[in-house]
Amino acid sequence: MGFDMVKRPTSVETKKRYDYEEELENLHLELMKLQEWVKAKGLKVLVLFEGRDTAGKGGVIKRIIEPLNPRLCRVVALTTPTERERTQWYFQRYVAHLPAAGELVLFDRSWYNRAGVEHVMGFCTEEEYIEFLRATPVFEEMLIRSGIILVKYWFSVSPEEQDKRFKERMKNPLKRWKLSPMDLASRAKWDDYSRAKDDMFKWTDTPVSPWYVVDAEDQKVARLNCIKHFLTLIEYEDLQPPEVELPPRPPVGEIPRLPLARQNLVPHWYG
Repeated sequence: MGFDMVKRPTSVETKKRYDYEEELENLHLELMKLQEWVKAKGLKVLVLFEGRDTAGKGGVIKRIIEPLNPRLCRVVALTTPTERERTQWYFQRYVAHLPAAGELVLFDRSWYNRAGVEHVMGFCTEEEYIEFLRATPVFEEMLIRSGIILVKYWFSVSPEEQDKRFKERMKNPLKRWKLSPMDLASRAKWDDYSRAKDDMFKWTDTPVSPWYVVDAEDQKVARLNCIKHFLTLIEYEDLQPPEVELPPRPPVGEIPRLPLARQNLVPHWYG
């Protein structure tokens, strides 16, 4: 197998234990409570999502942010560094996106690009790679000492399941944009990426800043497990505002309104 996980329950077994949509709704409610707590207490929360291509990082990020206030929760997915950024201190462009008080920031891939794709595909030198492994635990400890709550997730998937998802993306025009030449190149370097991941863990899976591995063979199960685990890492209380009654609407005044004929109405193609 391409990952060292315990035996997982089958889809039939998991369906007997819960309803996915119902459980996701419950987790969404807890995420909203957590966000209110983060806002009220001025916490700074940073979550990194790393792992194999097609492992489902984007899917869980989408489900986390779905119920949350976008003013307090944002996703960072940086593109290839510019020529100027390549001359900067390696962590510099990531520092600009760190959370302020009351914010939750999710990194869809992060500075760990250097230990993964950059190292395996030869986009950085061996010296840059070794310096990254040495510097990262110190950098992350600095972030944590500054008050940032740092959480790191690695999504693990087997080569067979990855192939299945690649083929699905190739056939589905709504998902085809997710495929890149780099994805296909990574498929041919499975063992190289496995070694890179193991070496990365040896250096950066520390007591201060541990990695949490998500078994992502079943995408829906992985989403629920990841969100539920995340909720266990931060103690929070329910600060949601209480339910209120909607007061009666005052009578609508007889004021002159702009005629519909003078407005550019969207046609009723549906409904």
